[in-house]
Amino acid sequence: MSRFLIVLLTLAMNMQAAHAINVDAFMDKHIAPVSDAIAAVIFHPVHFFGTDVPIIIFWILIAGVFFTFYLRGIAIWGFKHAVDILAKPADKDGDSGEVSSFQALMTALSGTIGLGSIAGVAIAISMGGPGAAFWILVGAILGMSLKFVEAALAVKYRRFNLDGSISGGPMHYMAHGLTRKKLRWLGQPLSVVFAVLCICGGITGGNMIQINQAASQFVNVTGGEHSILYGFNWVIGLVMAIVVGMIVIGGIKSIVKVTEKIVPLKIFLYLFAAVIVIVANFKLIPHAAGIIIREAFQPQAIYGGAFVAMIMGLRRSVQSNEAGTGSAPIAYATVKTSEPLTQGFVALLEPFLTGIMCMLTAFAIVITGVYSSFGGETSGIEMTSAAFTTVLPYFEKILAGIVLLYALSTLISWAYYGQKSWNFLFGEGQKRTLTFQFIYCAFVVIGSVLNVTSVINITDAMMIAMSIPNIIAMYILAPEIKKDLAEYCRKYQVGKFINRDWLAMAPAAAGEEKELCLTNT
Repeated sequence: MSRFLIVLLTLAMNMQAAHAINVDAFMDKHIAPVSDAIAAVIFHPVHFFGTDVPIIIFWILIAGVFFTFYLRGIAIWGFKHAVDILAKPADKDGDSGEVSSFQALMTALSGTIGLGSIAGVAIAISMGGPGAAFWILVGAILGMSLKFVEAALAVKYRRFNLDGSISGGPMHYMAHGLTRKKLRWLGQPLSVVFAVLCICGGITGGNMIQINQAASQFVNVTGGEHSILYGFNWVIGLVMAIVVGMIVIGGIKSIVKVTEKIVPLKIFLYLFAAVIVIVANFKLIPHAAGIIIREAFQPQAIYGGAFVAMIMGLRRSVQSNEAGTGSAPIAYATVKTSEPLTQGFVALLEPFLTGIMCMLTAFAIVITGVYSSFGGETSGIEMTSAAFTTVLPYFEKILAGIVLLYALSTLISWAYYGQKSWNFLFGEGQKRTLTFQFIYCAFVVIGSVLNVTSVINITDAMMIAMSIPNIIAMYILAPEIKKDLAEYCRKYQVGKFINRDWLAMAPAAAGEEKELCLTNT
């Protein structure tokens, strides 16, 4: 650990020298063109009812619609069961795993509830009108079924390592699940592609972008050019890198000890501020709700075509809850359970909670009316901050603290996602794992001082492109999950009104039961 810190400190001290040779200019000249080219392919748009929409957004949304209907609206009838599992966890001595369902959920939420819930919502409203908020919630509901499937598969096909740790996620159910379907020729390449995308997306979007925005926001609220930290963003990056390094080196058990505290805290602080803004304008609540619903179906011409609100809201929902991208299942795979589907049900709550966070942000923006003074492109933070400061004058400083918490929790989660993808490609082992952890923490320092605009495009592209191999595998394994779900509902009498035929079916044969158990070993 001491060598780890010494190397990080040396790197940080040399970042100032890096500026002298104009690293930013080098990145803009050589990295940006590659970044833009990759993003242009992945985000290739189609003109849809008056607005350009990346095809990949439809790829995820269609999957959300398919699995919602295929699993009989599991987001609705499975919600209560999900809450029951979380509220009353079954404590079985025979359960294998590393963390509880709650801890796994908090780790997943630490990666998904981020700046997109603050700035991203404002951008969607500025470009699609207040009605975009309604479609953000619709997108979250569609995402719940995707989370169920990918989380259940991650637990079912996880791997128990010799040191007692667990490795799981899409790369494992692609490699092993598709091999069982005699599709090894497809599963192996898909798993490698996913792991590479996860590593690249984690280092850029889950790392460099997060620390860069957090450091800039912190410097701005402490005086900008007059701040004591002006020109010393690397100090913030170094501190964060050391904190992240100390946490992730301890593995998932160390990570969840932090995320189960940070995530509720950051959610509480932000929700508390949002509720204050809404309550302070409580007389306008019916009016704001009416605007959101009306604009969802009949947006003003100023925001574009009739479907712009829908597209912008659904797009923001996809990018905020990350349903279908396969990142969160890497954390869900570590849960203590002998029933893979239990964590699938718990995972339903993640897009729902993310959607609620986004809705409160949207409501605060609409109820204060600040959206009318922001048109077209906006960074988002300004609009959200303007809405909150109408009631909380010092919210900018509070927001800086919240952003740091959001950045830290996201950095931790994506460090774990990237590490497990790295281990999948290069093997388990302390030296291999430490190599990735150092690389990741080094990029925390680098990201804090560089102009990351040159990698923003590739960031979004890598992270959302993870959905391509992931959803392909989910489609192929869908019949298997549906069969497991029917057996689970019969066994625990879940969904009595909508799943009567499942509940009435005969128990699985002994041979089938044995096969199901073997897949989780």
